[in-house]
Amino acid sequence: MNFLSRSGRTERKNNPVGEARARESYESVVMVRSKAMPEVTFVINRISFGRRMELSRRAREISRKAEFLEAGNKLEEKIEGSILAQEVDAMYLTWGLVSIAGLTIDGEAATGDRLLERGPDVLTREIVGAIKEQCGLSEGERKT
Repeated sequence: MNFLSRSGRTERKNNPVGEARARESYESVVMVRSKAMPEVTFVINRISFGRRMELSRRAREISRKAEFLEAGNKLEEKIEGSILAQEVDAMYLTWGLVSIAGLTIDGEAATGDRLLERGPDVLTREIVGAIKEQCGLSEGERKT
């Protein structure tokens, strides 16, 4: 019990009454201005322990299959591997893109789904790259 009471006194000594405690602030998302389309900004999720687990679960099977097929010699396996790699990128985009501003696609406000279906490829790839960077993936891992 003495330990607890000393702890309280120390806290008061270091933090006089009326003085606001310093608090850490953390934003779970980050806003990025596009390099490819400077008028566009997008908001993406930052990685957290829980988000990393969720993303790992989503990516695990599809990534294994893609690596296996890309290692093959047959043209069909290469094409299938390429399709799966694009599906992984689409998964990253749907998982990580929170919002996008400054862009319309066919006269409608841009969304993740519209971006995947009809949006500019260069912007889509930039956003996927930014999401992978937030996840701490290396350049080689980002290319998968």
